[in-house]
Amino acid sequence: MRVALMNEFSQASKNALILRALEKSAAKYHVEWFNTGMRTDNDQPVLNYIHLGIQAFVLLNTGTVDFVITGCGSGQGACMSLNSYPGVNCGYITDPSDAYLFTQINNGNAVALPFAKDFGWAAELKLEDIFDKLFSCEGGGGYPVEMRDIQSKNGTVFNQVKDLLCKEPVDILKALDPEMVRTALEGEWFCSCFQKYAKPGSLTAYVKEIIAEKPDDPALPGTDGHDGSKN
Repeated sequence: MRVALMNEFSQASKNALILRALEKSAAKYHVEWFNTGMRTDNDQPVLNYIHLGIQAFVLLNTGTVDFVITGCGSGQGACMSLNSYPGVNCGYITDPSDAYLFTQINNGNAVALPFAKDFGWAAELKLEDIFDKLFSCEGGGGYPVEMRDIQSKNGTVFNQVKDLLCKEPVDILKALDPEMVRTALEGEWFCSCFQKYAKPGSLTAYVKEIIAEKPDDPALPGTDGHDGSKN
């Protein structure tokens, strides 16, 4: 299982603490992790929760990672941002029971946590417990177990509805502000993870064009101002 941790600017200073908790849990459950967001207050590019949604959308829909862990001060903005996209089902997690119920009932592929609200002494211990609940058992087992089939069916219908309401992945990126997309995807750590594991497909090909563009290019490939052709 491959997991991406991503922090935005307001909680970047806590990235090392969050990562230590993730490393402990990942080692127990054979999880490969990537730290694709901001790591310190001085990192560039500066990411906000909107950028995190774009990163998660790309990483999950290209098969680069299987799961995303993110958050912000309250966790709410990151959760809303990620849930804007098809192929991303993000749960709002505040404690280990949330984590367990989310994996067993909703079987999503991303979580958003509050990294400022109620984040005090021994917060890293709570994080370790949350990560343990996320990784210690296979998702979709149902809770209570006898409700598994109906919960699984509801999840399938939910994904179908979400897909019908959304554009194709490449069209989504083309519709967004080019500079916002470029900022979300140009970071060294994101690019390293993406280039290593992204599966072939139209979204992967388009993102590779974006990150290959020079920073001062006026538009993303395939959008107004640039036809995406290579000379």
